[in-house]
Amino acid sequence: MAFAQPTSTAPGTPARGEHYTDFPMAMGVLSVIFFMWGFLTCLNDILIPHLKSIFQLSYAQVMLVQFTFFGAYFLMALPAGRLVAALGYKKGIVAGLAIASVGALGFWPAAGLHLYPAFLGALFVLATGITVLQVAANPYVALLGPERTSSSRLTLAQALNSFGTFLAPWFGGLLILSNVVKSPGELAALEPAQRLLYDTQQAQAVQGPYIGLAVVLFLLAVFVWLFRLPALSEATDKGDHARHGFAEVLRHPHVLFGVLGIFFYVGAEVSIGSFMVNYLSMPEIGHLSEQQAAGYVSWYWGGAMIGRFVGSALMAKFSPRKLLAAFAAINALLVLTTMSSSGALAMYSIIAIGLFNSIMFPTIFALGIERLGPMTSKASSLLIMAIVGGAIVPFVQGVFADRIGLQHAFFLPLLCYLYIVFYGLRGSRIRSAPAPDAGGSR
Repeated sequence: MAFAQPTSTAPGTPARGEHYTDFPMAMGVLSVIFFMWGFLTCLNDILIPHLKSIFQLSYAQVMLVQFTFFGAYFLMALPAGRLVAALGYKKGIVAGLAIASVGALGFWPAAGLHLYPAFLGALFVLATGITVLQVAANPYVALLGPERTSSSRLTLAQALNSFGTFLAPWFGGLLILSNVVKSPGELAALEPAQRLLYDTQQAQAVQGPYIGLAVVLFLLAVFVWLFRLPALSEATDKGDHARHGFAEVLRHPHVLFGVLGIFFYVGAEVSIGSFMVNYLSMPEIGHLSEQQAAGYVSWYWGGAMIGRFVGSALMAKFSPRKLLAAFAAINALLVLTTMSSSGALAMYSIIAIGLFNSIMFPTIFALGIERLGPMTSKASSLLIMAIVGGAIVPFVQGVFADRIGLQHAFFLPLLCYLYIVFYGLRGSRIRSAPAPDAGGSR
């Protein structure tokens, strides 16, 4: 199965500047991949309350789900970058899908064994595959057309990612959270045969969805392998004849500030999504059941989807930097509102954050790799590495939530959004990189 594509030229050249994207078929295929990893990532928000209940975990303990998942980005981003550099963008995407498929399949034995560490191990493998996809697919989409519309193009692809995050809570709430979880006292009162039946039901609630996802990921890997994608090798290590090191890439301030921007943005986004089911279930906030709250989590992620479609159009006409700063400032105000109110106001203000999260990741990412030429793939690895914010910030917020209460612990995402305001206004500006030390840096 092969589709003809235009011959690739260097990104940003005048010949390509007349088009929003020069490879519409490739954009379509990549959008499906963005959808899948969004779906997989957001399914964690449903897995968290399920595991918290069945293993009787504290907030800090259950946040090991996100710590493991997003910690894989930190540990595996540089190896993933080397893999993509060696294989190229297309084969790197195939490898990422295959690894993610193996990780999803790992939920079968994890649920059967009823071991929390086994779930974390499967999540790590799954996240490793998504890390490879992130390293390959994000810069690839940005490079599929002229530089001036790279933020808009990446935002459009991320809108499909958000569609996946919109559907995942409904899917997970229906298949995973629909089972009633018993308290420790109720479990102790069960007969051995009843306890075995209960454990089997809880395992099947997780096994079925993830096995289905493993099959879909494998089939998608086969499809991408058969699809003819443009190489764009001039923006990978193969085109880096000077062999720039990671330290040299970080000497560009917009890259360094962009790495911190991704760290804080993903940390804030994941923290809010991870705690939302428990937060909306609080009597003074929404007083909802976990399954009802999962439906509202979908609207949090659905807002991001709507915002990305709108934002993609806005950034084709307006400054991405100014829009980024404005959206981050609005989210800071929304976090303040949910922290200082209760009931419907607190509930809907935190859900609305998703709408203004919309453009942040793709805009920070596109600004962070701007005008880097053959250093693009290395900058991409560093930016993906910074997704570890999704491991650290939720865990720290969980620690605070256990001590000062969940509502007050949202001060942490507030600080994250304030940093993004700085990045949009000043940190993302292109400056000349300082001269390297004598002897160079590798």
